[in-house]
Amino acid sequence: MRARPISITLCLLTLLIGLPAWSQNADLDKELRLVAAIGDDEAVEKLLDAGANVDAANKFNKTALMMAVENENLDTVVLLLTWGANVNAHTVANCTALTFAAENGHSGIAALLIERGASLHDRTRAGWDALTIAARYGFTDIVEQLLHRGANPRTGDKEGRTALMHAAGKGRPKVVELLLTAQADREVKDKEGATALIIAAGEGHDAVVTSLIRHGADIDAKDKLGATALIWAAGQGHVKVAERLLAGGADPNHQDADGITALMEAVTTGHNELIEILMRYNAAPTLKDNRGRTPIDIAKQKGNDEAVALLAQR
Repeated sequence: MRARPISITLCLLTLLIGLPAWSQNADLDKELRLVAAIGDDEAVEKLLDAGANVDAANKFNKTALMMAVENENLDTVVLLLTWGANVNAHTVANCTALTFAAENGHSGIAALLIERGASLHDRTRAGWDALTIAARYGFTDIVEQLLHRGANPRTGDKEGRTALMHAAGKGRPKVVELLLTAQADREVKDKEGATALIIAAGEGHDAVVTSLIRHGADIDAKDKLGATALIWAAGQGHVKVAERLLAGGADPNHQDADGITALMEAVTTGHNELIEILMRYNAAPTLKDNRGRTPIDIAKQKGNDEAVALLAQR
């Protein structure tokens, strides 16, 4: 039998000798993440002294620092940062310690991370930065922190939605006020052409709609299908929002790309309580859609007898 080349033999020996040490370090790293998650600072320090890698991550690239942040273990976060933990490490979904703090409403930890150099502009796979996340969840204190530190309220995610749009869609009036005061763009549109006002109206968030109108949002802005906030509110049966929009000057007779008005939309979706309100604001029952139908024609097609009766009174 031929002898193996010396170089190959040496490589094999090196691997075999190093394997137990590598395995031991991997165990230490795993244990570090576990104790960081539960906030056992004494165990964290012992493991780091024993050679655990402060930035070792699991299969999702989640580090001990991220786990400590998620579980609001402030002292553990301080300890890991003191040992040089990478404050801007990313998971496979591009989450960072700061985005975890923003998601969970941990304002004290968020402030510490920012102080230690956390990037305000890193985005998750969905395109959400810490400001967007905090805005979605309504964490006003974190939103204030981030804005004060220079977070940009005008940037959008992969769908073109800004922090303002997310806050509007989730019904976060206090966050909306903060963002508008910070000069967030009221009129920017997402990939569907929707503005923050259209989004809020479609979700029925009256306080947000009120705030946006007060700050001068275009009340008759149109999405890609030509629908306005009023048409969206009518289609979803959001009576209070529809009244707010009408009182603010929304056009009751605007027609979308299919010729549909708010009145037609209310009739189609069976939200009959809006019929009288819309006609009180001069919604025209004689307008026709692109198929030549009036609201009463639509009501008859839908078998909406109540709507037929209400429209016939006019």
